Amino acid sequence: IPIAKQLASIKALGKGSDLEKAFATAALVYNNSADPKGKLSKAETKKLLQTQFGAFIQGQENKPKYKEIISALDDESETEIDFEDFMILLVSLTLMSDLLHEIKNVKMTK
Repeated sequence: IPIAKQLASIKALGKGSDLEKAFATAALVYNNSADPKGKLSKAETKKLLQTQFGAFIQGQENKPKYKEIISALDDESETEIDFEDFMILLVSLTLMSDLLHEIKNVKMTK
Protein backbone atom coordinates (compact mmCIF):
# COMPACT_ATOMS: atom_id res chain seq x y z
CA ILE A 1 0.00 0.00 0.00
CA PRO A 2 1.51 3.37 -0.95
CA ILE A 3 2.58 5.64 1.92
CA ALA A 4 0.26 8.45 0.73
CA LYS A 5 -2.72 6.08 0.95
CA GLN A 6 -1.64 4.87 4.39
CA LEU A 7 -1.32 8.48 5.58
CA ALA A 8 -4.77 9.30 4.22
CA SER A 9 -6.22 6.40 6.21
CA ILE A 10 -4.99 7.87 9.52
CA LYS A 11 -7.99 10.01 10.46
CA ALA A 12 -6.11 11.98 13.12
CA LEU A 13 -3.81 13.34 10.41
CA GLY A 14 -6.61 14.61 8.20
CA LYS A 15 -5.96 18.15 9.34
CA GLY A 16 -2.48 17.43 10.68
CA SER A 17 0.43 19.78 10.25
CA ASP A 18 3.21 19.20 7.75
CA LEU A 19 5.51 18.21 10.62
CA GLU A 20 3.02 15.68 11.98
CA LYS A 21 2.62 14.18 8.52
CA ALA A 22 6.41 14.06 8.09
CA PHE A 23 6.85 12.09 11.31
CA ALA A 24 3.91 9.84 10.45
CA THR A 25 5.55 9.17 7.08
CA ALA A 26 8.82 8.23 8.80
CA ALA A 27 6.92 5.87 11.11
CA LEU A 28 5.07 4.26 8.19
CA VAL A 29 8.26 3.80 6.16
CA TYR A 30 9.90 2.17 9.18
CA ASN A 31 6.88 -0.02 9.98
CA ASN A 32 6.56 -1.16 6.37
CA SER A 33 10.14 -2.43 6.52
CA ALA A 34 10.22 -3.77 10.08
CA ASP A 35 9.71 -7.38 11.08
CA PRO A 36 6.61 -8.49 13.04
CA LYS A 37 8.38 -7.52 16.30
CA GLY A 38 8.75 -3.96 14.98
CA LYS A 39 12.51 -4.15 14.46
CA LEU A 40 14.98 -3.95 11.58
CA SER A 41 18.27 -5.73 11.24
CA LYS A 42 21.24 -3.42 10.94
CA ALA A 43 21.69 -4.47 7.32
CA GLU A 44 18.02 -3.65 6.58
CA THR A 45 18.41 -0.33 8.39
CA LYS A 46 21.43 0.57 6.27
CA LYS A 47 19.57 -0.38 3.09
CA LEU A 48 16.49 1.62 4.16
CA LEU A 49 18.61 4.69 4.84
CA GLN A 50 20.30 4.37 1.46
CA THR A 51 17.03 3.95 -0.45
CA GLN A 52 14.76 6.31 1.49
CA PHE A 53 17.20 8.91 2.84
CA GLY A 54 19.69 9.12 -0.01
CA ALA A 55 19.44 12.86 -0.60
CA PHE A 56 20.44 13.51 3.01
CA ILE A 57 23.35 11.07 3.08
CA GLN A 58 24.69 11.77 -0.41
CA GLY A 59 28.19 13.19 -0.23
CA GLN A 60 28.59 12.46 3.48
CA GLU A 61 30.79 9.39 3.04
CA ASN A 62 34.03 11.12 4.10
CA LYS A 63 32.66 12.81 7.21
CA PRO A 64 33.86 11.16 10.45
CA LYS A 65 30.38 11.20 12.04
CA TYR A 66 28.85 9.51 8.98
CA LYS A 67 31.57 6.85 9.04
CA GLU A 68 30.90 6.29 12.74
CA ILE A 69 27.15 5.87 12.18
CA ILE A 70 27.57 3.50 9.25
CA SER A 71 30.27 1.45 10.96
CA ALA A 72 27.90 1.02 13.92
CA LEU A 73 25.38 -0.46 11.47
CA ASP A 74 28.05 -2.79 10.13
CA ASP A 75 28.85 -3.92 13.70
CA GLU A 76 26.99 -7.12 14.51
CA SER A 77 27.07 -6.82 18.32
CA GLU A 78 23.44 -5.72 18.31
CA THR A 79 21.58 -7.17 15.39
CA GLU A 80 18.34 -5.18 15.49
CA ILE A 81 17.26 -1.56 15.48
CA ASP A 82 13.98 -0.40 17.01
CA PHE A 83 11.98 2.65 15.91
CA GLU A 84 13.50 4.92 18.57
CA ASP A 85 17.04 4.08 17.47
CA PHE A 86 16.01 4.51 13.83
CA MET A 87 14.69 8.03 14.52
CA ILE A 88 17.93 8.90 16.34
CA LEU A 89 19.84 7.77 13.23
CA LEU A 90 17.62 9.93 11.02
CA VAL A 91 18.11 12.99 13.19
CA SER A 92 21.87 12.41 13.42
CA LEU A 93 22.21 12.03 9.66
CA THR A 94 19.99 15.06 9.05
CA LEU A 95 21.99 17.31 11.38
CA MET A 96 25.27 16.54 9.64
CA SER A 97 23.86 16.66 6.12
CA ASP A 98 24.85 19.21 3.52
CA LEU A 99 21.22 19.13 2.40
CA LEU A 100 20.15 20.54 5.77
CA HIS A 101 22.38 23.56 5.18
CA GLU A 102 20.84 23.99 1.72
CA ILE A 103 17.36 23.85 3.26
CA LYS A 104 18.31 26.50 5.81
CA ASN A 105 19.65 28.73 3.05
CA VAL A 106 16.37 28.54 1.12
CA LYS A 107 14.55 30.07 4.09
CA MET A 108 17.16 32.80 4.47
CA THR A 109 17.01 33.82 0.84
CA LYS A 110 13.21 34.24 0.67
